[in-house]
Amino acid sequence: MPTYITKNEQETEALGAEFAKNLPGGSVIAMYGDLGAGKTAFVRGMAKGLGLTCRVTSPTFTIVNEYLGDRELIHFDMYRLQSADELFDIGWEDYLSRGAICAVEWSENVQDAFTGSEITLTIEKLDESTRKISIEGDGIC
Repeated sequence: MPTYITKNEQETEALGAEFAKNLPGGSVIAMYGDLGAGKTAFVRGMAKGLGLTCRVTSPTFTIVNEYLGDRELIHFDMYRLQSADELFDIGWEDYLSRGAICAVEWSENVQDAFTGSEITLTIEKLDESTRKISIEGDGIC
C-alpha cells in the first residue's frame, strides 16, 4: 500500500493530480478521513490531473457534484447519508455506468455499495497541516 506524507493543502492537491492522471475511466475511489482531513483538497487535485478547469467544492449539501470536460469526475459526499440504500436512490448505478471517475467522500456511510474493486484512499491528520495519505486497490497507477 503506497503511503505519502503531505505538508500542506497544496501538496495534497498535487498528490491528487498525480494520482488521477492515469486513472482509467470507471474508477471508484472510496475516501476515508475525518472532517477537515483534506478529502476535498485531494479531489481538487484529481480534477486538475484529469485536465478539468472547473471549481471543485465539497458536495456536502448537494450530495454529488459533476465536473465535466475531456474526462469526467463525479464527486460524492456521503456525510449526510445513512445507508447505501440512499446512495442507490440517488442513482449510484447510473453514475457508475457512465464510465466517469467517481470520488466518494465519507465512504464508511455507504460501505454496502462497494464491490471490492474500488481504490481505497485514507487521509489521516498528523497535525494542522501534515497529512498521511494511504492508497490501496487494484486500479492504482
